[in-house]
Amino acid sequence: MRTLLLSGGIVVTCDDSNTVLWPGDILIRDGKIAAIGRELTAPDAERIDIAGRIVMPGLIDTHRHTWQSVVRNIASDWTLDQYLVGLHMGLSRHFRPEDTYAGNLIGALEALDSGITTLLDWSHNLYTPEHTDAAVDALAEAGLRAVFSHGGGAQQWGGPMPSSVPHPEHDVRRLRADRFSANDGLVTMGLAVRGPQFTTAEVNKADFLLARELDLRVSVHVGDGHWGKSKPIHKLNEAGLLADTTTYVHCNTIADDELRLIADTGGTASVATDVEMQMGHGWPATGRLLAVGIEPSLSVDVCSSVGGDMFSLMRTTIAVQRASDNAAAVEAGEQPDRIRLRCQDVLRFATIEGARANGLVDVTGSLEVGKAADILILSNDTLATTPITNPVGTIVYNAHPGLVKDILVAGKFVKRDGKLIGVDLDRLRRMAESSRDHVFGSLEGAAIGGDWQPEQKLALG
Repeated sequence: MRTLLLSGGIVVTCDDSNTVLWPGDILIRDGKIAAIGRELTAPDAERIDIAGRIVMPGLIDTHRHTWQSVVRNIASDWTLDQYLVGLHMGLSRHFRPEDTYAGNLIGALEALDSGITTLLDWSHNLYTPEHTDAAVDALAEAGLRAVFSHGGGAQQWGGPMPSSVPHPEHDVRRLRADRFSANDGLVTMGLAVRGPQFTTAEVNKADFLLARELDLRVSVHVGDGHWGKSKPIHKLNEAGLLADTTTYVHCNTIADDELRLIADTGGTASVATDVEMQMGHGWPATGRLLAVGIEPSLSVDVCSSVGGDMFSLMRTTIAVQRASDNAAAVEAGEQPDRIRLRCQDVLRFATIEGARANGLVDVTGSLEVGKAADILILSNDTLATTPITNPVGTIVYNAHPGLVKDILVAGKFVKRDGKLIGVDLDRLRRMAESSRDHVFGSLEGAAIGGDWQPEQKLALG
């Protein structure tokens, strides 16, 4: 592997001190960051001049149902119940393994192209072991760092809830014994469980104990709209299942004492602001999580509804929480004296806190010596970045996927000069359209174009 010296950039580290080195250099050896400083020298290194360009850690998405990329935006006008009916009781059962492969490959490359170097794939359309292998193959081919979180399939998600259908344990054990027997690859393994909102107590406990036995991190939905008012965290606590290896996704409608239980047991959280605001999950829990000492991570969630980049997600997250904070002061007859949630905080949600929630905080999420060189280099040749006076503010409020010109994963360039390396866009387009047409053509009443509205209501468990 080449030794690289990135020279003269604006280095936004996202380390514990939130260091910004301006200008700064980064030395990369054997896929890892070997040194960060000014005027570094390395005779054996290929020097890459990035003067005046922002250099930052790769962004980290902690919860994405990547397989849905081939039904992109079909749910942009759907509620949460419509999503569960239209996707999980409808389209999902018609995905073939090649459709799951197409969705995962296109979705993972979309994420990578926009600057997401680490993705937790919350994969819950694994109808057969062949679907599972196709999903993993696609993540490996995409070339980003990923956590494949096995979430079952249409059998588990496509029926009455709470479900008594068990997780496909045999498939989980097969993967853990074979492809994921070690935890040191670019793609590692986790378990995506349905949790107490969507399963019986017996199934829920079996799922968590399976993860514990196989030493797999857990990701679980809690606090999703009306489903989240069933006290899921109390149920997990009573069963002895709360742990510091669990990431709790959404958290919108769980009570404050439940958030404190998560904090007290070392859990992490993932906020999906765009989807939560659109589908009716409830107000994003960002501020309430911070109040109990949890810095959340961020997740795109579903590209069947929203866009797939983290820059727009950071802006939604900071806007919603700042509006909430400021409204409280105004309603009390006061003028806010300072902004409570800073740009640096939200950037940390999208980087180092994402690494923490994915169990990779010692590997990635910040630019520090010894960590993997998962790095973004942003363009500085646009009016939107001229002049740069606040690098972190520029990232949160001005950056977008089009500014992501260069990306390294584990010290290897996967995008140069604005183009992903070795990606056949024509092939991907044909694959995506073929899968889309098959899936929609297989479900009576489903249609592309934006007018299809699933009508069935779900009963509360």
